[in-house]
Amino acid sequence: MIKLSRLNRTELVLNAELIEIVEATPDTVITLSNGHRLVVRESIDEVIERVIDYQRKAHIPMVSRRVDLEANGR
Repeated sequence: MIKLSRLNRTELVLNAELIEIVEATPDTVITLSNGHRLVVRESIDEVIERVIDYQRKAHIPMVSRRVDLEANGR
């Protein structure tokens, strides 16, 4: 989940896994896999950074645990 803000400054939390397209029109428009569209204050680059950060937090700990388990012979 990533935190973003609508044009009226209200915050929303978006499941980053649902993002299909992010475009600047010039507002940043996010199209989700279900066809819904969101307009947010953040730039495309900010959205990308938040998605990358989310992916790192969500997936790297799993890889680290797997490496730890393999190192301990489990």
